[in-house]
This record gives sequence, structure tokens and C-alpha cells, in this order.
Amino acid sequence: MTIKVTIWNEGRHEQVHKEVQDIYPDRIDGAIAAGIKHADFEIRRGTLDDPDEGLPDALLNDTDVLLWWGHMAHEEVSDGLIDRIQQRVLKGMGLVILHSGHHSKLFRRLMGTNANLSWRESPAGDLERVWVINPSHPIAEGLPPYFEVNASEMYGEPFDIPQPDELVFISWYSGGEVFRSGCTWQRGRGRIFFFSPGHETYPIYHDKIVHQVISNGIRWAQQKHRDGRILENWHRAEALHGRPDGKV
Repeated sequence: MTIKVTIWNEGRHEQVHKEVQDIYPDRIDGAIAAGIKHADFEIRRGTLDDPDEGLPDALLNDTDVLLWWGHMAHEEVSDGLIDRIQQRVLKGMGLVILHSGHHSKLFRRLMGTNANLSWRESPAGDLERVWVINPSHPIAEGLPPYFEVNASEMYGEPFDIPQPDELVFISWYSGGEVFRSGCTWQRGRGRIFFFSPGHETYPIYHDKIVHQVISNGIRWAQQKHRDGRILENWHRAEALHGRPDGKV
């Protein structure tokens, strides 16, 4: 079965920073799309500056799993778009939040927290060792016990998120910090996967293991049911057994 994947990238760094343009000449979403290309995926792409902020209703409603990358323009995303995405997640659309998407309106809305953390960015980057602490999880399928990102932005604890339903990865950095770098939650009928490696000034989205993690995350987040049901707030006027006054 084909999984309809939409990769959303705000696309601003690639417009204004030559270093990012050099690393990602087809933008970050292009690098991800090329890396996760698979016969099972039908991949579409959108950016904040596209019509309808890159996610018109026709595309959003036809998406099985949405990938979200944002950083410098979180506040420019309209609340109306966040409302529409939230409702799609509650109905069962999968969501993969990448790297600095942790501070997006979308992620904070779904988590109910500020999603703050500690961070450090240096020209050479930190070595990040990503430990697979839940090897039986589908997102960890085919991965080694750990993998390394040679140059990464440090994300460190404490990370202001609700307790993850499942913790798949923990990262250690050469500066000594640790971070919950692969977490899952369920909201309504939708599955959410947060994966932290992926800063714009490092070529992380050209890494084959990172591609594998994202591909695994897409397959995990995709829901088999297609009915789009959502829990409604409705008035039950009549009791299921007997009358409201307790008489039969």
C-alpha cells in the first residue's frame, strides 16, 4: 500500500543563508525526499511561502503522514493552518516532527507545553551519539545499537515535553549532555514521532541512517484505518437503559 507523505519545510534558511544553500541546494525538504525515496512512498513537498502556506486543504486531506521542519519562522505560520493540521492528526494522520520543529506552534499545541530545552550551536558542531534504547520498536528496525552524527547542534535536557508514550532514542553529546532524541505520542487517533538530529548548517539530512530512521517513523506513524473518525462532543438525550429518571 502506498503511503502518501507530505514534507513541509518553512524554507527560509535556504533563501537567506548561503551556507545552507550550499549544503541543501534543493532545500532541506528536497534532501529528505531524495533520501527516503521508496516505491511505497508517494512524496509531495510544500513550504511556508507556497500558496496556502504549502498545505492547501486538498493536499493536507490527502496526506497519510506529514513531516514538519521549521526554525526561524514559527510565528509566521497561521493559527488557522495549525488548527487544520491538529484536526487531521486527531483523525489519524501521522506526524513526524523534525529537529527545531520542537518549538513550532504545531508541536507545542499538540504537546500542551512550551517544549523548551537547552541548546548549543558551534561552527564545528558536537559529536552526537544516538543510542537505540528500544530496539524492538518499529522505528528502530534495521538500526545498529547506536549511530553517530559527526557534527550536530546540541539539544540537552531538561526538555519540556509530556512524558513520551515511548522513548526510542537517547542522544549523548561530546560536550557531556544527554537528550531524549526520539519520542512518540498518540493524540486522538494520530501517531506523533519527534526526531531531533537535523540542524540546517550541518549535512545531517544527507545521512543514510537518518533517512532510515525517518522512513521507519513514517511507516510507524501511518494508520491502517481510513475512516477518519474523530471523537465528537455530543448530547446523549436518552439513556441506553431505561429513562433518565431511573424508571423503566
